Amino acid sequence: MSFSVTTLPGGMSADVFLRDYWQKKPLLIRQAFPDFENPLTPDELAGLSLEQEVESRIVLEHGATPWELRQGPFGEDTYQTLPERDWTLLVQAVDQFVPEVAELLQAFRFLPSWRADDVMISYAAPGGSVGPHYDNYDVFLLQGHGHRRWKIGQSCNPESPLLEHPDLRILRDFEQQEEWVLAPGDMLYLPPGLAHYGIAEDDCMTYSIGFRAPSHAEVLAHFSDFLGQHMGDQQRYSDAGMNTPADPAQIDEDTVERLQRLILELVQDKEALGTWFGRFMTEPRYPELIEAQEPDADMLAEALDNGFGLVRNPSARLAWRQEQDQYLMLFASGEHCLLPTQLLPLVQLICNQDYLDAEQLNSWRQNDEAMQLLEQLLAKGDLLMEGDDE
Repeated sequence: MSFSVTTLPGGMSADVFLRDYWQKKPLLIRQAFPDFENPLTPDELAGLSLEQEVESRIVLEHGATPWELRQGPFGEDTYQTLPERDWTLLVQAVDQFVPEVAELLQAFRFLPSWRADDVMISYAAPGGSVGPHYDNYDVFLLQGHGHRRWKIGQSCNPESPLLEHPDLRILRDFEQQEEWVLAPGDMLYLPPGLAHYGIAEDDCMTYSIGFRAPSHAEVLAHFSDFLGQHMGDQQRYSDAGMNTPADPAQIDEDTVERLQRLILELVQDKEALGTWFGRFMTEPRYPELIEAQEPDADMLAEALDNGFGLVRNPSARLAWRQEQDQYLMLFASGEHCLLPTQLLPLVQLICNQDYLDAEQLNSWRQNDEAMQLLEQLLAKGDLLMEGDDE
């Protein structure tokens, strides 16, 4: 069974996109989402920015300082004091709070789902912008309301000069290469490191579908921490068979080579690397939104008997990996468990579907390991009983 899609919104083959554009060059897709219906209004987006658990920001190009940044949550009177133009509201991870926004991610299943980060939505008054900048990750920019002019610039790197700003990474130099105005339903893909500068032509909303890309520093630091947690003090540096040093104060090449062999042996453990990566890439953005529950087998059975299904917690991240021939590993919100391969169809359903209806689960009800897995995911809060997600 395949859970992926083979074409991009707009009809381009996923294989062609991955070969010619992904992480290489920008792609403009006119009417990627024809007759796009905006899932929420500007007022509703502003309402989210008032909530304590929602991450939001406002950028004013001409505020108390140039490119002033204000952090949410905001008060109800915030928007009454803003100027008529040249400001932008950004609300992070709206997909975790608005199911209709989360549905947009289904159109991007030509990419690994564990790479998806979130859907950020920006509302901008005319002239609103966050300045010329570049991102370190891939992003699809879907125009949901109004019109935004996108100017595309040069390829950037950590040495690209920035304005002196305590909070924002705004490019000091912007070398424009291309320019497009996007209307509702149009979408622009941008690879990492490409300078871009979006300016609102009128009141507009843009959906930014971003994809996670851990830095090399994060990979090394987090993987080494993971290894360290599973190693005892008895595993120590060894130099048995060493020669008498010419100078006891010298760290010679033999010493460095011994250390190198030690480190290479550790990183060549593919099972440990795969386990760490699955846990790392499924760590939730907002773990506080995944609350432990106290369901029992009778509650689950009763819910299924009454035709109620299970709902994936919008904040949960799920993925799986084949572990040898007889086992597979399920990753759920930064944790993992080892399961028999016979549960693969169920694991795939859990990882790929936001809703599991009772009929889908009926065939697993006589499998004790399957029901135990569902109960564990309910207890962790990664799955919710239908109705509890409201």
